[in-house]
Amino acid sequence: MDIRGALRTGISRLREKQVASYTLAAELLLLHVLGRDRAWLYAHPEEPINTQELEKFLSLISRRANGEPTQHLTGKQEFWSLEFEVTPDVLIPRPETEHIIEVALDRLALRELRAGRAQKTNGEGFLIADIGTGSGCLAIALAKELPAAAIYAADISPAALAVARRNAVRHGLENRIRFFESDLSRSLDADGAKASAFDLIVSNPPYIPKRDAHTLAREVRDHEPAIALYGGEEGYELYAGLIALAERHLKSGGIFVAELGHDSLPAVQPLLDAHQWTAVGVSNDLAGIPRVIAAVLRDT
Repeated sequence: MDIRGALRTGISRLREKQVASYTLAAELLLLHVLGRDRAWLYAHPEEPINTQELEKFLSLISRRANGEPTQHLTGKQEFWSLEFEVTPDVLIPRPETEHIIEVALDRLALRELRAGRAQKTNGEGFLIADIGTGSGCLAIALAKELPAAAIYAADISPAALAVARRNAVRHGLENRIRFFESDLSRSLDADGAKASAFDLIVSNPPYIPKRDAHTLAREVRDHEPAIALYGGEEGYELYAGLIALAERHLKSGGIFVAELGHDSLPAVQPLLDAHQWTAVGVSNDLAGIPRVIAAVLRDT
């Protein structure tokens, strides 16, 4: 069988099982098996595929057809133009989460501009925390964008932190990011950073309502970690603790940026309408859904 035939077979089997984005999934799995890029794949459709490669490819197609995410089968996902290792221990990074990075960088630049400093910055002197880091995608993307900033990344899951540390090594950032195990009840200053010292705290918290678990795609429901998915029965229960943590650890004028769950804005925004916060703003994703909320801790 040649490359074209293998790809057609994979696409057909995934389509029969009504797998979402079946063509892309088949392409990615074939590229993974062959160790090639997409340009090579379509430039060499008549290249023969050996028996071992074909068997491996069709095995992965079968697993994908049975619900395993493509990212778990290839072990990787792109985020912010960077490649990240992903495993069943971490949430698969989504494109919409990149809005957190965009909003955070915009807010930091605006703060510097208002302070009369250069709008573009390398992050020198900045202290940043990523709460619920998972794969480390937010912390690592910020470390790339702000090469002089000091970054802390916390997660309640030791297994997730192991993945995040490997991703930091992959991108040469193991000495720039301090990973530690923590939940929302633990003070960040216990890990070397003083209270009320952070310039920026970002988070993509669990926000799916447990009552909606049955509506999730099986790839998500059956294969991604529940601890990273569900934010309580209603989905927004963790935001109060997250905002309280940010209030304790941001310096005056520090910035809080978090991803929002679908329909969670009415429950979350009032938490930032208190007198401690100002410049509350909400950014929509490309589908027009409120995706990111940001606020500034008032000067005291």
